[in-house]
Amino acid sequence: MKMKVIGITGGVGSGKTAVLEYIAGKYNCKVILADKAAHKVEEPGQLCYKKLVKLLSGNILNEDGTINREKMAVRIFGSDKLLEEVNKIIHPAVKQFILEEMERERKAGALDFLFIEAALLIENGYLDIVDEMWYIYALENVRRRRLIGARNYSDEKVTSIMKSQLSEEEFKKHCKVVIDNSGELAVAYKQVDKKLGEYLYG
Repeated sequence: MKMKVIGITGGVGSGKTAVLEYIAGKYNCKVILADKAAHKVEEPGQLCYKKLVKLLSGNILNEDGTINREKMAVRIFGSDKLLEEVNKIIHPAVKQFILEEMERERKAGALDFLFIEAALLIENGYLDIVDEMWYIYALENVRRRRLIGARNYSDEKVTSIMKSQLSEEEFKKHCKVVIDNSGELAVAYKQVDKKLGEYLYG
């Protein structure tokens, strides 16, 4: 079968990472995490490095010349304008990086699936480059409980992050497959197996 490119998205706390770890361990696939790709394109010599240093100054660098992400976050904090400028540099570069990876894997022809994960896949125009989008869904109270428990987020912080993300209706409108991860992970895994099994075995 021809490699299928699937975008994985969902709100904060929906459990995208756990679902992808399961997929990566069981299927003949590759998983690209947009966050990790962003780290790559910020390395010295890569697409974003010079632009970010020019925009935010050399104060964001470690002694070895690499970008210190904490210093960068502090520099951007509170400035919507700077955040917008940084996103304008990073998002297109990440997309370019992912497109090149896709091209490489298509040519190699060895994989059944390529998964791309990011919270902002829909907002950043990935609908055009994936074969289909999957929405990892979980009830709001479940997501809230996970974030407060696992990440020590305050209730206010969780509310503010959730408000900044797409609504459930919006996610569902753009996604072909919905994986409900509100309960036990094993239940979500079964839904994944059923769907990927259909693609592999018809």
